[in-house]
Amino acid sequence: MTLNSSLRWFIAFLTGALGMLLFRATVATLCVVEGDALAPLLIAGDRVVVNRWSYGLRTGGKNSIFDYGRIGRQPVGKGDIVAIEWKEGNGGIVLCRCVALPGDTITVRQQQLIVPGKVATCADEDYYLMETMGRRASGEESRAIIADSHILGKAVGILFSHDDSKAPMKGFRKERSFTSIHP
Repeated sequence: MTLNSSLRWFIAFLTGALGMLLFRATVATLCVVEGDALAPLLIAGDRVVVNRWSYGLRTGGKNSIFDYGRIGRQPVGKGDIVAIEWKEGNGGIVLCRCVALPGDTITVRQQQLIVPGKVATCADEDYYLMETMGRRASGEESRAIIADSHILGKAVGILFSHDDSKAPMKGFRKERSFTSIHP
């Protein structure tokens, strides 16, 4: 390879990588489902596409030079499968179902609600009650109160599904690939 063709290859590679990162940060993200908490809708091994514009593109935040906000804000719907930024434990992205909206009355009986991160007043942010882990072995539901600023977007479809306990080329679930998510 000549220097000129090497430079063109490097520029093409860099442009593609930057384009992919920009797309992932502003348009859509791919999440891997790790448990069966949202079964039968989502099962372990599903690769789920999350639309970052479904509730408005999230901008700024606590450790940013800009204040938190959303471009093109849309309301979260009850029953939506939502991707949230989970800052507790190992962190990462968690898929959960929205079970209560701001202003809804929540009745709690012998159940512990998890409030991740720093406590804020309802005047600071809108909060949603999310079912995060489905039902525990004890039969209790695991729920958390999530701030609007932690919501990344809505899960819109399954790109493909793979049983990770099987060989890489043998574990694909073709019947789950390219399907939309309707809770």
